[in-house]
Amino acid sequence: MPKYTKERSGRRRRNLLAAENVSVVDWKDVDLLRKFISDRGKIRARRVTGLSPTEQKQVAQAIKNAREMALLPYPSSAR
Repeated sequence: MPKYTKERSGRRRRNLLAAENVSVVDWKDVDLLRKFISDRGKIRARRVTGLSPTEQKQVAQAIKNAREMALLPYPSSAR
């Protein structure tokens, strides 16, 4: 038995794509994509969003496309 066993007390975030019955992420759905970026404009991590790796890649690509079309902001500096 490991010396430092620790139980995880935090709960996992629910999958927002499954909750809203989204099968394909579209870059034009800005309201949905805003839930996956922080207030500074950064894409949230997969462990925070609760998405599968494939879904996270789709969301990241959709956010990047929406940024190119000026629908979403680029990350701002932390200063």
